[in-house]
Amino acid sequence: MKKDINPSKVEDISIAIVKEKNEINEDIWNVYLINQKSETIENILVSSKGYLTDIKGVETKTSALRHSIGNVKSNEYKLIEPIMENVFALHNEYWISFFLNNEMLDKKYIFLAETIKEENYITIPIINKPGVMIK
Repeated sequence: MKKDINPSKVEDISIAIVKEKNEINEDIWNVYLINQKSETIENILVSSKGYLTDIKGVETKTSALRHSIGNVKSNEYKLIEPIMENVFALHNEYWISFFLNNEMLDKKYIFLAETIKEENYITIPIINKPGVMIK
């Protein structure tokens, strides 16, 4: 039975953590979903959480958050959530589910601990701001 199920591979959907400025010119970070497909993705749900177990076995976790962000058209992006700099020391996981051509798809994106830092920044496509991205 299980061998007969062949889910489609999720491609051209990215999650980016972008460094921006707020209205009083302070640095802030926001998490975005970017649709680089040629079609609209619909009914998007995102689950996010942070976690880490150190070498002594001590666990650190954030609350799990769930977001419904609607639809994202081709070559557009949408804000998922703001993110605090103090959770960059944790693994930050974003699990997205959405519909594309009446098929439900999902994919998990994990920003590993300590990887959200300036030396890893790129210019994020479509948004055109510095940040870290996972395809």
